[in-house]
Amino acid sequence: MRIRATVAALSGTLALSALAVPAATAADGPQTPKLDSFVAQAPVAAAAGNSKITKVTVNGGKDIVVGTTEKKKVTVSVTATDPDGIQDAVGFLWHGSAFDPNSPGAIEGAIVPDDSVEHASCVKADATTSTCKVTVIADPKDNIYGNELAGKWKVAVAVLDGANKETFVDTYSHASVKRAARLTTNASPEPIKKGKTLTVTGALTRANWETSKYAGYTKQSVKLQYKKKGASSYTTLKTIKSDTKGNLKTTVKASADGYFRYVFAGTSTTPSVTSTADFVDVR
Repeated sequence: MRIRATVAALSGTLALSALAVPAATAADGPQTPKLDSFVAQAPVAAAAGNSKITKVTVNGGKDIVVGTTEKKKVTVSVTATDPDGIQDAVGFLWHGSAFDPNSPGAIEGAIVPDDSVEHASCVKADATTSTCKVTVIADPKDNIYGNELAGKWKVAVAVLDGANKETFVDTYSHASVKRAARLTTNASPEPIKKGKTLTVTGALTRANWETSKYAGYTKQSVKLQYKKKGASSYTTLKTIKSDTKGNLKTTVKASADGYFRYVFAGTSTTPSVTSTADFVDVR
């Protein structure tokens, strides 16, 4: 397991340098607030500051879908207000039962800013309110190391006000991290005579973060849809379930030239996915 690496990241290896005190005031003010200083205060919701966090958006409000190899860059946007203004703010994701690295197993994973990040990108709305954006990295070769991490993650937020006071909330909201899915459709034989039986096969697979491969998503309900050539929308013909290897197979009567596709609605751990349509020539 990667829990030691995760805790190391939380305790400073991937410190929240986005909350760094500007160089001009570093000599007179406090040192750069690191994530380990926040960890030491957990599970207290707020640190020394009392900034008000008014809005946090992760990945534009969409699910974070992670495949088997590519890193997923995710923007976390934090809007906060304080009478002293906002110097900096950042959000990151963590998975576990409690924000307490001193408790074995409490923190199972973390999606934090890259260690090259020095500052969040902040835009002032006025003298008291700013919106700060930072990019965090979901990496299936690193912090997304196991399938058990799929699902709901907690979103933590840290804010540095104009008086160098810190406000930290370990669970402001939640975001979904899901295993990428693939879906295929193949209708045969083609061309086919009208009224004859058409067999429509396919496969529903999803990313396995432990093997770095795609594997069948079993016993899942999938819709078979059809759109007649020239029509503007699809009609659901039937709903079937994937087998023990994620395969799909059913039959229909050929009626007219048209397109067949499978559609999967998604689950709490896997996003919705629609296959590429397969056109069938009916003669």
